[in-house]
Parts: sequence; C-alpha cells; structure tokens
Amino acid sequence: MRALLPLLRTNWAWPVGAAAAARLPRGASAGLGPRRTMALYRTEERGQPHSPDYRLFFKNVAGHYISPFHDIPLKVDSEENVFNMVVEVPRWTNAKMEIATKEPLNPIKQDVKDGKLRYVANIFPHKGYIWNYGALPQTWEDPHRKDKSTDCCGDNDPIDVCEIGSKVLSRGEVVHVKILGVLALIDQGETDWKLIAINVNDPEASKFHDIEDVKKYKPGYLEATINWFRFYKIPEGKPENQFAFNGEFKNKAFALEIIKSTHECWKALLMDKCDGGAINCTNVQVCDSPFHCSQEEARSLVESVSNRCPKHPLF
Repeated sequence: MRALLPLLRTNWAWPVGAAAAARLPRGASAGLGPRRTMALYRTEERGQPHSPDYRLFFKNVAGHYISPFHDIPLKVDSEENVFNMVVEVPRWTNAKMEIATKEPLNPIKQDVKDGKLRYVANIFPHKGYIWNYGALPQTWEDPHRKDKSTDCCGDNDPIDVCEIGSKVLSRGEVVHVKILGVLALIDQGETDWKLIAINVNDPEASKFHDIEDVKKYKPGYLEATINWFRFYKIPEGKPENQFAFNGEFKNKAFALEIIKSTHECWKALLMDKCDGGAINCTNVQVCDSPFHCSQEEARSLVESVSNRCPKHPLF
C-alpha cells in the first residue's frame, strides 16, 4: 500500500504545487482557469472499428502500455476539485463504448450483447449520447457493497461521468474535469452513479462550481439528462430506469464523497482485499499490487490481441 499512495498523488497530467507556480508569469494565479493539458497519454487501435474485436489501448508519455482503469491517477491535483476523466463515448455518437474491465490492461471496446454490437437509441429529440461520456480511473462500484444512501450495491464498473462542456471530445482522451454533482441511477437493482462534470478547459468552465450552476447556465440540461437515462433502454424492450432520491441531483460535496468511497473500493480491489470476481486488475504502475506486471509483460499482452487491421496511434 505504501507504493500505492505515491502513485495516487503523482500528477501525470498537469504540474501542480510549487513547480506549477514557478511556471506562472509574475502576478498570475494558479487557479482553475484554462489549462494547456499536456499530452501524457496516447491511444492505439487494434482491430477494425465497429467490430467485436476492436480495442483501443492506452500508452503513457514514455510509450509504455498502461491500463486506463488502474494506471491513470484519479486526481490531477490533491488540493483542487480536478480529476482525470477517460472519455469512452464522444457526444452525439451512438456506439456503446466502455473500458473493458474484464480484459488485461482494460482497453476501450464496444459492448456486445447476444452476439451483437450495442448502440444506444436516439432518444427524441437527441442524437446518441447528450454529453461526452466516460469514467473516472481508479474508482470501482463494488457489487458486494451496499450503498447506504441508495440501499443498493454497486454495478461493478468505474464511476461514470457526463461531461457537459461545449466541445465534442474524442474517444480515449484523458481530460481534466471538475465535479459539479451526481445522479443516482438504479439500473436493474444496482447503484449506477452518474457524475456531472465539466472540462476545466471549457470556455465557460469558470462559471461552474456546483450543480446549481448547471441549472442556471444550462437550463434544461439536467432535465434532459434525467429523461435520457430514464428512457434509453426502452427501445431494447426493457422498462424505464429508476432513480434514488426521486431523481434529485446531489451537489458537489455529496459527489466528492461518492468518489472517495469508490476510490477506496478500487484500492481494496487492487490490493486483493475484496472479491473482484472477473475484474482484471493487471496494472503497470501500482507496484505493491499483486496484479502488477512489467512493461514487457504488458507489451506481450497487447501483442497477443488479434488485430484484423494495422495498428495506428490516434493521438
């Protein structure tokens, strides 16, 4: 666990603290203004897009393969409300892409059900997902742990994020977001938290500090979010989704406590202190974890993946 803690404090995406202050012009403030995100993560495709064998693997700045689930730090800055978000689904797209939690190094893949690739339906009047959708790394909603506030266990995934900024992000991007609130979706009896967040580099990010600001500056967006999650499975023949708290969005303080709890669950998972079931915990950077592997082993895992088209980096 001692090796785990420095990793959680490591800032792989943006310099912080005294080192960051030293880079600022005289008189400037190291606040939550626009940040030039350093490209410390790259992605590499394997397989043909829109096929069951498609995988999007992640590399760090040194070009080594990593897990976006386990090796990307949760927080960008321990002192600020800024987190890393892994983008799985760009806004307005329909393919249900997700971190493959049960595969080595957890690449992004398209979900498959009954042998068919999954796409979300268009929920009138929207096209596809209505936000940039993704997850916070180093979090896990434990399916064996009942949440006190919802009385339901977790959904066995990293915690989901709905990023509401103005830019359409790219699949596999790792962006810095600040958390504004959270919605408690109850999906087939499981708690499936949906964080509401905004990219810190969004032109309007400085106006958003809590969930009330979303109501003020993006009127109707939260209501559209409720409707989208309530109805999006109906075209598949499933019933409406339900919500805890009568569909009330909880504020930033509540959301941060949920993140903290899911992060603790993830730490227990990586240290083999709980039943992770089929979750694959292979990682490259959590050195004390019994699931840690070398860079060479990680490369071999990726090379063993069948690729039906030439590999190529996306960014």
